[in-house]
Amino acid sequence: MALITLRRNLCHLSDFRIHGALAALRNHPVSRVHKIAEERRPPWFCPLPSEPVRVRFHHACGQKFHSENGNDLLHPAGELVFPPAHDWDTPEQNPSRVDEQTFYERLNHLTSSEEVLSFVSTLQALPDTLAAGALQRICDMERKDGDQKLPKEILKNSVFQALCVQLERESSSLPDPVLVTALQALTLLHADPQSSLLLNLVAECQRRLQRGGLEVHSLCILGESLIKLQGPGCATLELIICQLQGEKLEEFTPEDIVTLYRILQACTVKVNQHQAFLNRINTFSLSVVYSLSPALMSQMLGALVVLDQTQALPLFIKLGKSVVKHIPHFTNEELRKVLEAFIYFGHNDRFFTKALEQHVASACLTLGPDVVSKVMEYCSRKRILSKPILDAVAETFICQSEKFSPHQISELIEPFGKLNYLPPNASTLFRKLENMLLTHFHYFPPKTLLKILHSCSLIECHPVNFMAKIFSPHFLQKLQGEELYLDRLSLAQLTQLFLTSVLECPFYKGQKLLSKYQVRSFLTPCCSLETPVDFQLFRSVKTGLIDLLGARLYFASKVLTPYCYTIDVEIKLDEEGLVLPSAVHEDVHKRVALCIDDPKRFSLNSKHLLGKEAIKQRHLRLLGYQVVQIPYYEIEVLKSRGELVEYLQRKLFPQSTGVCW
Repeated sequence: MALITLRRNLCHLSDFRIHGALAALRNHPVSRVHKIAEERRPPWFCPLPSEPVRVRFHHACGQKFHSENGNDLLHPAGELVFPPAHDWDTPEQNPSRVDEQTFYERLNHLTSSEEVLSFVSTLQALPDTLAAGALQRICDMERKDGDQKLPKEILKNSVFQALCVQLERESSSLPDPVLVTALQALTLLHADPQSSLLLNLVAECQRRLQRGGLEVHSLCILGESLIKLQGPGCATLELIICQLQGEKLEEFTPEDIVTLYRILQACTVKVNQHQAFLNRINTFSLSVVYSLSPALMSQMLGALVVLDQTQALPLFIKLGKSVVKHIPHFTNEELRKVLEAFIYFGHNDRFFTKALEQHVASACLTLGPDVVSKVMEYCSRKRILSKPILDAVAETFICQSEKFSPHQISELIEPFGKLNYLPPNASTLFRKLENMLLTHFHYFPPKTLLKILHSCSLIECHPVNFMAKIFSPHFLQKLQGEELYLDRLSLAQLTQLFLTSVLECPFYKGQKLLSKYQVRSFLTPCCSLETPVDFQLFRSVKTGLIDLLGARLYFASKVLTPYCYTIDVEIKLDEEGLVLPSAVHEDVHKRVALCIDDPKRFSLNSKHLLGKEAIKQRHLRLLGYQVVQIPYYEIEVLKSRGELVEYLQRKLFPQSTGVCW
């Protein structure tokens, strides 16, 4: 009844889904089994033409399988024989007499499952090794086509069914690599784990695993297949990992190393148990980085993130240098994983950024929304003001805005505000954004919408048409949700938007923000809308101010204004321009706000202020302050204390020829 059970299970193969890549044949045009066989032949051995292996069945019901041309696939005696071969030009080309190497060379040139089955059907009989290779090639073809299901015409094809029957009946006699390869191929098709075919293959693999002796590559394939079939909690997986730990890493191929990372990645709950093994793998992997393909590099980086291997920084840095030349060759998903790793490890590389700029600028319209939003997150996190990237992303959103989800739109727009950058097509970009928000306002989560509108205000693209909506009690209630209080960042963003409506949009006469939703300070330990002053830079400026003004009492530091901003240094002047003690509140004619800007207030390696610092200085000027910017790059070039005093005098009193005390 095994054959009947198999055929019934094959009828349900239409539910199979393709996930992941097939590693065994992709990089090896000749099967591993064939290579092993070649290595073990004595030097005097010369293969002679032999009859192909024929598989015999004892079930009469096997006669029910038919090929498309009407010939019985299984003869009455139970012998698995394919339809007669077509006549080829020469005897050497007759597929009934091809050896393994010729078979795999031809198989690797086929480009569709139909071609593979058509080729197999021309063979009079097929060895088990080649049957597994043909099945795996079919899976590989379907994965490349991007289909989510194996086509019904493939599932119902008599040749495909015969391949599965052959592997099930001969599972106990299959060589180890052929056995695990067949299991992997069917697993990637998401076959029913309870089908007789998979049950037989899994049981046979487990028997051989218990006996020991499976080579490294077979252990790796078996481990991944069992994770897909039974989940990372299966007991057999621990035995596989235990056996792999006993192997020498020098015997692992680069593909096996990456497979090992993927296996451990699936067992994150037990990562602490395997950390010593991971440390060995991380160290050894340094020697294989430059032999990895783009896909394998991406998978290794993804595993380092999932496994939280922050201590493997040397490995990540080497991978980061290696991926630079492969950026154009990554798929969207692979590039997303690479960017995620750079963000996770907090690393940036100017060569990587340059290569990313070139790739995004040339292929922006072909990149998926996930990749585009991840590119923008990378630039935002590392404060990278890359005009080629930002310009290309703006163009992508204008042309393909309907492809982006609300969250992806937020990740795309926020960096423009954070980096204080308006692209050349800014008017078209924000008109497109405004129309999308007006049309789909209720589809945007309240916090996502608030982030987008706040980011727009940072670069003076004020969302006047939405202010009444976001200041309304109804929106604020939705923003709060089921929490007792609104979070600090949302309150600060609302407050700054309201301050913007008062200072920069005096024509706005709509809903005001209730006082209970307004914060007193934008400077908070976390989620701050201001960057705290750098202590070392402040101390240098303070020393120069004391020398210039004569005493510490003539200026105040870290002054919280009534308008929520904190001023690094405040100096008060009377009507004649004389400096007043900081404790005096009467007769103050002008207030000077010194912004002591360290590198964290600028885009990376530039003199371009971040958006939150630009809006702060803009608002302080509108509030009547004389804003004096003291950037770090001007302080660093001063060579003496005297030069510092002269510099501060020119900054504070440009109209005076000198100040004497």
